Amino acid sequence: MPGPLLTAVISESMKHGQKTGPLVILGHAILEVIMLTLILFSLHQFSYSFMLMKMIALVGACMLLYNGIAMMVSVRDLKLEFKADATASRSLVLTGITMSLSNPYWMVWWLTIGLGLVLAAQKAGLAAIGIFFLGHISADFIWYTAISMMVSRGRNYLSQNVYRGIIFICGAAIVVFGLYFGTASFN
Repeated sequence: MPGPLLTAVISESMKHGQKTGPLVILGHAILEVIMLTLILFSLHQFSYSFMLMKMIALVGACMLLYNGIAMMVSVRDLKLEFKADATASRSLVLTGITMSLSNPYWMVWWLTIGLGLVLAAQKAGLAAIGIFFLGHISADFIWYTAISMMVSRGRNYLSQNVYRGIIFICGAAIVVFGLYFGTASFN
């Protein structure tokens, strides 16, 4: 599902290259291991709380709006340049964590579809849970690695203005996701 994580991988791949996808998904995977662990230790009991789901959607929407607006505002100062610094790896992992946390659908998915899949796998044993998780996260790694490779290789053909336009559009997309999640939290 296209969303904030995809948008972040696209925008960060322009700056940091093809390592972006795997590092962002490493952050996402860390968060998913935590969620899987919480589900296995009875978080699923809270998944039926209507108010909790509304709060998750509203807080996530606010985080998305903030991130999207910050991207859009930063466009005027952006320069298309490759950054091969050591701190980028850490920040990309953190990006994977924050983009996943700020997406209310991530939590909703885990407390509905993910919960059902984990509970079904749990009946087949611990190995089935491991296979489910490895398959799930492997698909993310493959997809987002491919995206970051395509974007990082294509950036050599972009002008400064096209780059700024892409980042602005990515920021606007995150704002749209935030508005959608925010309004959906009131329905």
